[in-house]
Amino acid sequence: MPHDNDSRGDNEPGGGGVRPAYGGESGAVERTDHRAVPARSVASIPVEVTGTVLRVLLIEDDAGDAFLVEELLADSADPMEIVWARSMAEAMVKLDDDIGCVLLDLGLPDAEGLGGLYQLLSFAPRTAVIVLTGLSDAHRGSAAVAAGAQDYLVKQEIDGSLLSRAIRYALERKRADESQRRLVESELRAQENARLERGLLPAPILRDPSLDFRARYRPGRQRALLGGDLYDAVQTADGRVHVMIGDVCGHGPDEAALGVNLRIAWRSLIFAGLTGGELLITLERIFEHERRSDEMFATLCMTVIEPDRTHGRIYLAGHPAPLLLTPDGVAPLSEGATGPALGLFPGGRWGYESIELGRDWSLLLYTDGLIEGRIGAGPERLGSDGLVPMIGRLVAAGRSGYDLIDSAVAAVEDLHGGSLNDDVAVLLLRHDPDRPLDRVRNGQPVLPGQTTNGGDTA
Repeated sequence: MPHDNDSRGDNEPGGGGVRPAYGGESGAVERTDHRAVPARSVASIPVEVTGTVLRVLLIEDDAGDAFLVEELLADSADPMEIVWARSMAEAMVKLDDDIGCVLLDLGLPDAEGLGGLYQLLSFAPRTAVIVLTGLSDAHRGSAAVAAGAQDYLVKQEIDGSLLSRAIRYALERKRADESQRRLVESELRAQENARLERGLLPAPILRDPSLDFRARYRPGRQRALLGGDLYDAVQTADGRVHVMIGDVCGHGPDEAALGVNLRIAWRSLIFAGLTGGELLITLERIFEHERRSDEMFATLCMTVIEPDRTHGRIYLAGHPAPLLLTPDGVAPLSEGATGPALGLFPGGRWGYESIELGRDWSLLLYTDGLIEGRIGAGPERLGSDGLVPMIGRLVAAGRSGYDLIDSAVAAVEDLHGGSLNDDVAVLLLRHDPDRPLDRVRNGQPVLPGQTTNGGDTA
């Protein structure tokens, strides 16, 4: 390598033709008069090559050793800029996001041994680190790699090619480590979110053995288990069954969280004795308080089924009406009592429509994601008018329970030409008249857990 007043030839040790290993051929770290005053400052020396410059931070207290590192990398095919720090304290100041790799001497005056590496990794955990050791402490290199460094090099064995290659490999190993770390974090986060979302899905409370409840839920968000759709079904002590399905506009996690809040609030209000229009008014107040934007709204369908299971009431807040499935066929329930969606207009009011169910029936409740799919490549959508005959054909083909729900969703997706973009929730509540109730008193059913006038519990 060139030195001031150096008369060695190109082929002599240290000459310009063949570079010695870092520290010279004798095995000892080479000491020159450049140690105190190097011929060129290595605090920030760009390598004169084309392409993107890789910035390498060298943390080395010996000026001669620092100069040798710069000289070894001068002929590298990879453009590099060496930033020199004489201590760990100085390195903390110079270490920024532009530094791609760090060369760390383990013999710093203010950070001896692995303590310096731990300090560096704590400050810059995503930066590649190569540890530099001497022959007498090469064993610390392996310990450094185990502690988080990407590689270690013995000073007396380094040449330019080895150092340049080690830096490239360290960068690739760090990228691989980071990719693996992000993958593990993503998997753990997905597992945690899945457990959380499963816990937030409702567990219907129905004690009547003549009722069979089935539900399918498919969020529109990729890899999500919970979307803005919500549903629930509970049976109160008076024997009534309350079934609800709704849809918060939007598809993100905020909408999913708001949907969970609404469902929990709805169940709590039901058990507190509220129902009908009074419940919807209270629910709208909760919704308006919880939503993050005044532009958000939610649709809701609520059905109350009387204890005799032959009739009930339906409340609609901007939501599609359920389908009634009987031995006579499939028909939508009346939408005559439809009121505004929650949060759409201030001071909304909701009435109800009485419904006659008969003895043998099923109710199919769904969110609009099921009917907003397109029919083929054109602009036409399925709509409720297209859903009714589709469900009729599936029922005629013997579909029931989960098979009916899954077949309906699959048929809609076939018409749409792929997966549906919106959240989809479908509920099927079936009343089987051939499954007798536990007790009947004064012509009225007494259900399991229902309180009688005498204060007894069935």
